[in-house]
Amino acid sequence: MRVASYLVDGIPAWGMVTADGKGLVDATGLFPSLKAALAADGLAEVGRALAGQPASRSVADTVFQPVLPDPDKILCVGLNYDDHRQEGGHPEQAHPTFFVRFANANIGHRRPMVKPAISDMFDWEAELAVVIGKAGRHIPAGKAFEHIAGYAPYNDGSVRDWQRHTTQFTPGKNFVGTGGFGPWMSTPDEIADLQAVTVEARLNGTVMQHATVADMIFDIPSLIAYASTFTELVPGDVIATGTPGGVGSRRTPPVWMKPGDVIEIEIGGVGTLVNEVVAE
Repeated sequence: MRVASYLVDGIPAWGMVTADGKGLVDATGLFPSLKAALAADGLAEVGRALAGQPASRSVADTVFQPVLPDPDKILCVGLNYDDHRQEGGHPEQAHPTFFVRFANANIGHRRPMVKPAISDMFDWEAELAVVIGKAGRHIPAGKAFEHIAGYAPYNDGSVRDWQRHTTQFTPGKNFVGTGGFGPWMSTPDEIADLQAVTVEARLNGTVMQHATVADMIFDIPSLIAYASTFTELVPGDVIATGTPGGVGSRRTPPVWMKPGDVIEIEIGGVGTLVNEVVAE
């Protein structure tokens, strides 16, 4: 099952993606939002109710929102692929590096990704996002998958000079409209082998990053166990699980996203997030 959040005449809605990926079946009459459906453990009910229903709108004509427009929290993991850690000259870490993004830093599929006027150092980061479907605190790694509602492509767009003002990443990760999240969430049953899932970024059609989930330093159960120790995870929370090597800032010379560029983040078997870069 794949589900997406979008706008209908400017009003938030959400629905299930048809099997061919070309249509959406509206689910707003069942639950007001995807977050509400997750909180009620209602995705299975939605799947049963909408099975076989004709599309109510075309994907091609839809104005997408971020998969979760209103998450309680967005937790991002830094330095979680060894090639990315090494390209940045960072030492090995005993624990995952977490930082946060705010909801207004996110945009949906095909929405403009905003390069801030104050910086020309706008970079991409292809990531697999994990969406939490069941609340928990102190979740053991062995039970982590019980708390996952699904997976989605994520672009942790980064304003590098602001990220490096201090040791804290927060300013460079939270400029408004700099992070892509979409087009939709795929439930775990859509993925045959999570470890083999690919994470790829393409800038104007050129592959810039490519890895698999198996290349992560800290795996998804470890991230959920660690995060749920310092905070309660609730339905609709998002964990962006880190990016592979190949970011623009570590190339010689550096490559930065600029207005007119198109950045694609493809998560194998899940979907492809596409955003055009625009000037603030």
